[in-house]
Amino acid sequence: MAINELRAIATLARAVELGSIRKAALSQGVTAQAASQSLQQLEEHLGVRLLNRTTRSLSLTDEGQRFLEAAQPALAALDRALADARESKDEIGGALRIVGPKSSFAPILMPVVNEFCQRYPAVQPEIQLDDGKSNWVLDRVDVGFRIGATTEEGVIARRLFPVQLVICAAPAYIERHGAPKTLAELPSHRCSAFRHPSTGQVLPWYLTIDGQLVHRHVSPTLSTNDTELEVQAVLAGQVIGQVANLSAATHIREGRLVPLLLEHMTDHIGVHLYYGSREAQPKRVRAFIDLALERLLNPPQYVLTRKELITAGSAAGRRRSRQAD
Repeated sequence: MAINELRAIATLARAVELGSIRKAALSQGVTAQAASQSLQQLEEHLGVRLLNRTTRSLSLTDEGQRFLEAAQPALAALDRALADARESKDEIGGALRIVGPKSSFAPILMPVVNEFCQRYPAVQPEIQLDDGKSNWVLDRVDVGFRIGATTEEGVIARRLFPVQLVICAAPAYIERHGAPKTLAELPSHRCSAFRHPSTGQVLPWYLTIDGQLVHRHVSPTLSTNDTELEVQAVLAGQVIGQVANLSAATHIREGRLVPLLLEHMTDHIGVHLYYGSREAQPKRVRAFIDLALERLLNPPQYVLTRKELITAGSAAGRRRSRQAD
């Protein structure tokens, strides 16, 4: 049913209730002429007269009486639905649909969700983590996170922090196999690679060479479609890996991972927050976006400074020198 028809039916009910098309028009914020034309168009559309009109009064025809009796329950239900929608816009409660990447993102997202739920216990988060790209409309997403910016039309994207891809090894690996000093030495080392969960394709390492982003495939000793498993393999001293700061930052700071070949590190992609227009968002969605921006906009716990990386690499080098002596 068209919106114009709904308005005309509402005008009919209001006119009968108030006994006047003019009064009905005034209550709806339209002119009497517009209300009268709307009723006339409804009658023409139905092919029956609904009202008997005189200059002083109006009354329903038999057809109008039957029509209005059938329509009024639906009008009442529509009024309730409109009122519920208006109230829910300002209510911090109800379902909150969140999507994000599966790889290494749960430990980053969960503290934000936990804090939000403690503030607003009436909210029911529905979280889907998937390394594939979600469909904003079909999945009815409220808030999304993505590594890399979204290209969907009508979606607002905010970059939260860079994804730093760092070549790392565990001290145990370096003790057994040494550390590569140049990219040319990598083929002689045991390296890991990430296999895309959706395509099964082994992804290259992303490197900065002479200021340019370069893709370089390694011959992997170990490949996996799970980033956490790859990090664990590097921590165990099995392989050298190119790992992201999302899961590696704490291990680097605490000396469990040693950053290597820092001149080739890249941060060309970032973690993005995305959402629809804020103008029509329910209050719960706006509140979650605000909290996510407050907690995840360049968070120091995940973003490694250049000084930290250099210090971590130098400390490992000093340990190797003492052991050699």
